[in-house]
Amino acid sequence: MGTFRHLGDRKIYDGYIWKVVVGEFVAPNGETFTRDIVRSPGAVAVVPIRYNDAGEPFVVLIKQYRAAFDRVIIEVPAGMRDIPGEAPEATAIRELAEETGYTATNLELLHQFYPSTGMTDSVLHVYLATGLTHVGQETHGPEEDHMEVFEIPFAEAVAMVVSGEIADAKSTIGLLLADRRLRGLDSVVK
Repeated sequence: MGTFRHLGDRKIYDGYIWKVVVGEFVAPNGETFTRDIVRSPGAVAVVPIRYNDAGEPFVVLIKQYRAAFDRVIIEVPAGMRDIPGEAPEATAIRELAEETGYTATNLELLHQFYPSTGMTDSVLHVYLATGLTHVGQETHGPEEDHMEVFEIPFAEAVAMVVSGEIADAKSTIGLLLADRRLRGLDSVVK
């Protein structure tokens, strides 16, 4: 494959978190073309695992209204990397506490991935969190003020991914990778 070149961006919209640009590019054959791109600081997602007295894993999930779909979606806790210079691990711990009221003594990176390569430069870091302690919730905005935090057996959450009941991409990826990790099939990304 030849080399593509990025000539620059023309800003269309400059919001609080996202910026929308029209990027101009040159293909290997010399053809110029443009693409609409959402520039993003990225995001984090956390798969928070608690163990009951019998040592069985439970996962803390949220049900949150998502305006783009006009419905409540089941998800793992997550959030934007909206504080400049904040490490993804710090964002993950902050978002976990804000959305669920828990903090974690152990945070392991499961994966970092590109959630939608055709439209954004966003990178999402997904973590496994264990050693949970309840510290109190600090919601931000109407969706978080009205979200439901709940806990279910981890195996049930994985079954919900397989059945399509959990369809959110970050949650699907996080839960399936956490399942592999907890079963000892994979080591954590370094």
